[in-house]
This record gives sequence, C-alpha cells and structure tokens, in this order.
Amino acid sequence: MVEKLRCAVIGVGGIGLDHLNSLIHTHRAAAVAISEINTVRAREAMERYKIPRNYADYHDLLDQPDIDAVIIALPNHLHAKVAIDALKARKHVLLEKPMATNAKDAARILETAKNAKRVLMVAQNFRFNRHAQLVRQIVQRGELGEIYHGRAFWLRRSGIPRIGSWFTQKQQAGGGCAYDIGVHMLDLCLHLMGDFEAESVSASMAAKFGPRGLGEYEWGRSEIDPAKLFDVEDFCSAFIRLKSGRTVILEVAWAGHFSPDIREQGVDLLGTSGGASLFPGRFYRPGPNGYECTLLSAPKVPYPEDRVHHFVQCVLEDKKPLVQPEESLKVQQILDAVYASAASGREVQVK
Repeated sequence: MVEKLRCAVIGVGGIGLDHLNSLIHTHRAAAVAISEINTVRAREAMERYKIPRNYADYHDLLDQPDIDAVIIALPNHLHAKVAIDALKARKHVLLEKPMATNAKDAARILETAKNAKRVLMVAQNFRFNRHAQLVRQIVQRGELGEIYHGRAFWLRRSGIPRIGSWFTQKQQAGGGCAYDIGVHMLDLCLHLMGDFEAESVSASMAAKFGPRGLGEYEWGRSEIDPAKLFDVEDFCSAFIRLKSGRTVILEVAWAGHFSPDIREQGVDLLGTSGGASLFPGRFYRPGPNGYECTLLSAPKVPYPEDRVHHFVQCVLEDKKPLVQPEESLKVQQILDAVYASAASGREVQVK
C-alpha cells in the first residue's frame, strides 16, 4: 500500500495555489511537482510551497513515474485534453469544474478514466462544505419528505473575475457565470436532491455589466488582455425539469443590483414534510409551537471538508469519491442545454 500519494498540480493560478495549500496540509499526500508555463507564477509557487520541480510542458510531467495523481487547474477549454492525457498516462485525476466545455468532451474524459481504471473526480468543493453535508444528512433521513423543488443561486453584486482574463473570453472559458459559479450551485442542488436526471431546460442569458467594463473584482492570476472582448454572459436564469417531475430553478449573476438583505449564494429545497436552505444550513418544518427554523449543527460530518483530502483518501483506500464523474457528466449535459436554450430562446431537451 502506498503510504503517501505523490501529487502534482497542473496550473498554479488562483485555484492551483489553493490546491497546493490543501496538498501540503494533507498528511497522506506529497506535492512533488507542478506544471506552469508562466515562469513568475511557477517560481512563486515553488518557493511558497517548497515544490522541487516545474515542467513547462505538462506532457513531461505526465511522463514522470514518481507522480501518482494530478490536479488540473487550467482554463476550461483545456480540461478535456489535459485530463484525457493524464488518464492515459495512468494518473489519477482531480479536475477543476466545469468538467469540460461540452458534454461530448466530458463523456470522453469519463470513458478514458474507466478504461485506465483510475480515479476521476471533479472538484465540486461545495459538496464538502459542513453545512451542505448536514443538509444532506437530514435529506437522507427523509425529514423533508418528498422533495419536489429546488432553487440554486449565486448572485454577486460585483464579482466578474477580472475583465480581459480568460474567464471573460468564450474561446477559453466556454461560457461565463453559468460555467464559473452556476455549476457549483447546480451541482450542489442536484446532489442534495439525489437526482441528476434532467428532461428539459428553458434558459435565458444576458451580458449587462461586463461589456461596459463594470462589475469587476480581483480574482486569480491569469494574464489580462484589455483588447479582448467580453463575450460571455454575466447573468443566467434557467428552469430545469427533471424526469422525476421535480423542478429546479437556477439563477446566476457575476454582477447585479441585488438587495443587500438577501443571501448571495445558496440552495433552497422544498419537501412535503419540511424545507431546507443553505448557507448556512437550516431546516424548516411545522412544530407543536408553530413553524420551526433549526440551524443545523453537529460535531462531525461524514466527509472531510476539503476536496483534496477526500480525493487522496479515495485513491489510497480504493473508495468511490463523493463526486461521481457520471454525475458531473449529467451536470455538463444540463449546462449544454442551458446554453442551447438561451441561444435559441426555446425550451431544449437534455441529451
């Protein structure tokens, strides 16, 4: 049995550094290398986290026999290619969200992982949030009864991740706020409902702030090109009908004039016996003294609160990850339908 999982991070921008920080605090893992084409970012990451090696070409990193697993933290359009190359090189893969920029590529990643018999997990960190795990426990105990509707939302007032970076360019990002933050809440909502089988989507998108140079905030370390157009959405709303008859509403914005009194991000679940909401985790139901609202709390939760810790544990102990790649593929299929519906102005069947 391997005592420590020897890991490398491909891409050390903002998220890549976060993964490195998790690795050095995971006692069963060792961060042995990075792959980064930007020499300044590479040097800073190596010095901060005492990483001995950098490979400007990720293919050279994948050729190293002393690397067991890789964490991929690259612009969205590179996810499929690099993940498939890594899996073919017999590396376990923790892949940043979204899984890909289309369901066809996501399916190719999944098939490659199965053929290589390697662990593949998309880094949906909100599933590991303590409050999310507590809500999942009451759902699994049946305390909400039959869940018939979910609302997933992330509504920033000024949160476009650096206009001119790859985040705001369709060619590199594939999409805007729906891919960046919408995927988080959509995945979490479906996970809590225990239902990823979608039938149809009706969606709308807009770009109201980014094209005017408004709504920006500092995020990440990717290069800025002022000449690049803002050609992705900064607002998205979608109505998703599941095959079970349940429904989900998704609302996402990088920027907008929202009331300061509302939660910026969260999930609301409606059940026949009670309701639940995030964040924080709350449980609502009728009680003997009127309607009760309980703030959920527990000394322990079933899973580590860090996705990297969980991924390492799954590889070393041959366990199924909490984020199953089949579910991530279904989320990608829904996102494909969201973009197709917004483009056509019509309801779209999920393929």
